[in-house]
Amino acid sequence: MSTDTPAVPAADSHDLIRVQGARENNLADISIELPKRRLTVFTGVSGSGKSSLVFATIAAESQRLINETYSTFVQGFMPTLARPDVDVLDGLTTAIIVDQERMAADPRSTVGTATDTGAMLRILFSKLGEPHIGSPKAFSFNVASISGAGAVTTERGGKKVKERRSFNVLGGMCSECEGTGRVTDFDLSAMYDDSKSLRDGPFTIPGWSADGWYGRIYIGCGFFDPDKPLREFSKSELDDLLYKEPTKIKVDGINLTYEGIIPKLQKSMLSKDREAMQPHIRAFVDKAITFTTCPECDGTRLNETARSSKIDGVSIADVCAMQISDLAEWVRGISVPQVRPLLEMLQSTLDSFVEIGLGYLSLDRPSGTLSGGEAQRTKLIRHLGSSLTDVTYVFDEPTIGLHPHDIARMNDLLLRLRDKGNTVLVVEHKPETIAIADHVVDLGPGAGTDGGTVCFEGTVDDLRGSDTLTGKHLDDRAALKPSVRTGEGALEIRGADLHNLTGVDVDIPLGVLTVVTGVAGSGKSSLIHGSLGGRDDVAIVDQSAIKGSRRSNPATYTGALDPIRKAFAKAGGVKPGLFSANSDGACPNCNGAGVIYLDLAITAGVPTPCEVCEGKRFQAEVLEYTLGGKDISEVLAMSVAHAEEFFSGGGASPSEARIPAAHKILKRLDDVGLGYLTLGQPLTTLSGGERQRLKLATRMTESAGVYVLDEPTTGLHLADVDQLLALLDKLVDSGKSVVVIEHHQAVMAHADWIIDLGPGAGHDGGRIVYEGTPADLVAARPTLTGQHLADYVA
Repeated sequence: MSTDTPAVPAADSHDLIRVQGARENNLADISIELPKRRLTVFTGVSGSGKSSLVFATIAAESQRLINETYSTFVQGFMPTLARPDVDVLDGLTTAIIVDQERMAADPRSTVGTATDTGAMLRILFSKLGEPHIGSPKAFSFNVASISGAGAVTTERGGKKVKERRSFNVLGGMCSECEGTGRVTDFDLSAMYDDSKSLRDGPFTIPGWSADGWYGRIYIGCGFFDPDKPLREFSKSELDDLLYKEPTKIKVDGINLTYEGIIPKLQKSMLSKDREAMQPHIRAFVDKAITFTTCPECDGTRLNETARSSKIDGVSIADVCAMQISDLAEWVRGISVPQVRPLLEMLQSTLDSFVEIGLGYLSLDRPSGTLSGGEAQRTKLIRHLGSSLTDVTYVFDEPTIGLHPHDIARMNDLLLRLRDKGNTVLVVEHKPETIAIADHVVDLGPGAGTDGGTVCFEGTVDDLRGSDTLTGKHLDDRAALKPSVRTGEGALEIRGADLHNLTGVDVDIPLGVLTVVTGVAGSGKSSLIHGSLGGRDDVAIVDQSAIKGSRRSNPATYTGALDPIRKAFAKAGGVKPGLFSANSDGACPNCNGAGVIYLDLAITAGVPTPCEVCEGKRFQAEVLEYTLGGKDISEVLAMSVAHAEEFFSGGGASPSEARIPAAHKILKRLDDVGLGYLTLGQPLTTLSGGERQRLKLATRMTESAGVYVLDEPTTGLHLADVDQLLALLDKLVDSGKSVVVIEHHQAVMAHADWIIDLGPGAGHDGGRIVYEGTPADLVAARPTLTGQHLADYVA
């Protein structure tokens, strides 16, 4: 009888994801092996290469290989993905990415439409609603009711036959607000100066100058006297100016379309959600246009017919307005055998909302108003009950926006996904989540060109004993400040009742660092953004995404490039546009992109450096002009820290390179920890934490007295939190008032004043449960925040 151990089947030997020679973004040709069916956490300072390894290499290649399994016909309708810059990727499984990108800020997108719960409810009401009004479309606020009739000609047996046809579509859209739930009222005085004529340029709308396209259209349309002040327009002329339907006209021999101001604004600006607007557009819209709840549908988006059909006396508008935890109980009370499969699916999805800590939301909540953390957890919902195993789940900081009380719940979900036989890869900074990892990969040692290498690989205990930056700071605990500043005056908030707030009255002290805390959904953002947003002297730095393409970079976004271009132009005696890769100075071969893309249809085109400019983006003659011995391409290749020194005019930098305006902006970028970025680095390559700090550095230029920051520790390594706190202190010491919405205990401990909302989320929150100093909060432990902060500083 043989005693030899049976050989392991070959199929069971693939227990590792092997990465060899990864060079995506700043990765320095690294090789690594990751265990499958384990929870691996990737750590490192912001910009060290975590996302480049996990998302841009492993997850991207997995998705590209899956796409290649479809026919070329199907691939033609899918996004084309390039193969990551890596030598070998072996052992990959299907990757499901749950990132922190905000959901589409479309005014018609809600939590219900984004998670399919709205579709399931529409089917339910079309089957059980009384009176029965029609198909699921009759309950959709995105479908308008239309009908028509007419003759159609068909060919049968070689003969043309005319038939009369009619159609009727019953939709649920409210005709007054067109399914948006709100109507607009325009302040005409904020859109134009009626004392001016069209030729004088009366419009105060962004981009509507007299010598621009809009000015040329209105002056040359022939409908008005362009030299007559608008206040002297007759009633019909003013009606044409404001409301005229699209009309074909010819101006200077060019065929154009004339349209009244109001419909033009509705199509160009108001078709977007407010959160998706550029800042100057948003400022104009806030000033000139007021949004009020639609009086016809009372904000439900649905017409009277859709609201008339009910189940147990409740309409679909009523259930969509319910808090999801309450809606789950309502669905549980319906017992109709014919629709049991639908009810089970709906019940499972709603329970997942509650389980993941989003039970306080409602299905009619616009998806564009969700924070980054809420959006990420909403995307996770569809995967919680999945029967799929051996899948690779990839998470990007899943604890964003979570109170310490909620992080334990998220950790349980990550472990459950792992225990079902899945590989879980998590990019994370929070020590509570790092602590549950089976395997840790620490990248660094620094950021940008100083990062991109594997500094540590092993268990959490081994990480603690390592000499890496993460290992040294993993057990850091901030202490309470020995003394706190006292406020001078206060910002008053009275009767705040937005979303779940219950008529809150609170005073925010001025001249100090105030931290607003509370569990996710307690009403922090509703209180601060809803009450302080739009006030004079208040600058808000929120979590909304930075708008920018591959042609945008830190120098253009912050405005630092403008004084640099002017200095180059002055030194060379030429115009500033010559030093822009998006304007006159662009290389004609690559149009200033620096690379050439060849469209390969179903596969991604490989970008190759432009042979003419060698990737420098500028014409050769532009590079002959120098400032302090550097041409414009060399300046854009500088790091922020190097450029700050170069343009200071001090030390070893040439005196002609002294540009105070640029130096001031670069100093702020360095202060927020972005000294390692290069000036010309595309914004599309920045991580989430880098983008928010870039926005913070830009907004610090505003002459506001009060700064409101929404979770500024997002994407920050443990070692960088101290630098952020020093920056906040610097702002307060300069005479500013700083209000921070934050969950990080180190920021709470550093506060002068804490305002805690709760005690729970949704209708269990919306109240002030504590106001005072951090020391008193820790001593009394009256709230969940107090308990977690006391444990932290202990």
